[in-house]
Amino acid sequence: MIDLIAAKPGPADRFDRRLLAPMMIGAVLNPVNSSIIAVALVPIATALGAPASQTAWLVSSLYLATSIGQPLVGRLVDMFGPRRLSIAGAILTGLAGVIGVFAPNIAILVVARVILGFGTCAGYPAAMYLIRSEATRTGMRSPAGVLTALSVTTQTIAVIGPTLGGLLIQVGGWRATFAVNIPLALASLVLSLLFLPRTTALDPSRTDADRPARSRLDYLGIALFAGTLVSLLLFLMDIRLAQLWLLALAAVLGAAFALWELRRPDPFIDVRVFAGNVPLLITYARGVLAATVSYCYLYGFTQWLEGGRGLSPAAAGLILLPTFGIGILVASVFGRRPEIRWKLLVGAAGQVVMAVLLLLVGPEAALWFLVLIAVVVGVPQGLVNLAIQNTLYHQADPARMGATSGLLRTFMYVGAMLASAATGAFFHTTADTAGLHDLAWFMLGASALFLVITLVDRSLRRVDRLATGAAEA
Repeated sequence: MIDLIAAKPGPADRFDRRLLAPMMIGAVLNPVNSSIIAVALVPIATALGAPASQTAWLVSSLYLATSIGQPLVGRLVDMFGPRRLSIAGAILTGLAGVIGVFAPNIAILVVARVILGFGTCAGYPAAMYLIRSEATRTGMRSPAGVLTALSVTTQTIAVIGPTLGGLLIQVGGWRATFAVNIPLALASLVLSLLFLPRTTALDPSRTDADRPARSRLDYLGIALFAGTLVSLLLFLMDIRLAQLWLLALAAVLGAAFALWELRRPDPFIDVRVFAGNVPLLITYARGVLAATVSYCYLYGFTQWLEGGRGLSPAAAGLILLPTFGIGILVASVFGRRPEIRWKLLVGAAGQVVMAVLLLLVGPEAALWFLVLIAVVVGVPQGLVNLAIQNTLYHQADPARMGATSGLLRTFMYVGAMLASAATGAFFHTTADTAGLHDLAWFMLGASALFLVITLVDRSLRRVDRLATGAAEA
């Protein structure tokens, strides 16, 4: 019965709505685990007697696994289709949830987060692959409505994560933030089995026989890519002169990775495409900067609300709730508008304003002022990722949509790792107000750079023309 349902073709002239549920739940597994941990760090540290330097690995380990896994799984999605990868990801996610529930110490929790990082990798590249595949099948040039729904869903979960986490901790303790993955994974597994097609083709003329053989997977390229990211993360987690060798190692491995990929006929990441697609590289850079600011707010501000302002995890989560509401409203109202450049400009300006407001925060800051900051953040939250996602859709090679979209997530998680390292560096042992102000200056610099590269990026005008023309068609 499951095979019969999965094999039925969708409507010939419109997006197959049965794909939406497995797409959305698969895509939210990563953002919910990225954000829900924000309010659990302090309770975990208290329960297990761990310093902030150790609990920071609960954040970084997931981002490291995801940064490596997203383009890898995206490449596998391009090769074999989304169904098998989504099923495997759901199983790993459920396993990580079980390990987290019974973990006796920080080390085992880090293992659970690593498994969780790899398990939640499939959702976003699989969703982008399916959107492009359906666009090819139906002749729909720019599925703005589906892209908006994907962005709204992932952003909703990312922002509501701390609120959900606070409520779960209130009811079942911090282990509930891991246990929630078990029903989510089961739902993802069932929906993937029921509705995801066994085969999809971005090129209608391409058959299963044309897909790259399993033996042609670029194992050395994957290893060099992973080594580069691990070295970079270890340096960012402990920035000292004595650790500069890690940065040098990351540079050497990165150069070796680029040279190796240039020699491969079917590389893990096609460096030649990126070298000839400067606008796409700028989009990746924009993703790093936007994510750095966003995750500094998510983790830094949330920890300060608990440590510096003295709020409970549930109250801290509720303070962030307006970000969720405004983000959803903004994305829903403006998501279907094809123009992209103005969304990026307004989003970047919103991040600048947010950083300035954080500089004005004190240990006795009024709750209304904290809520105001959450409201301001909602504007870039609703616009930026939506605009970046739509920009990539028009800039990427359709045949590598899975890998390219997965790599976007890698760059955004590099930003998250930068945010995690900055939060650890500025807060030291406690999340105090002085550390929050130092973090705000860091955020101001990143958001200002985001604004500048968007202002000078002429390629966005071409993307606007493509998006507008596709919408009119």
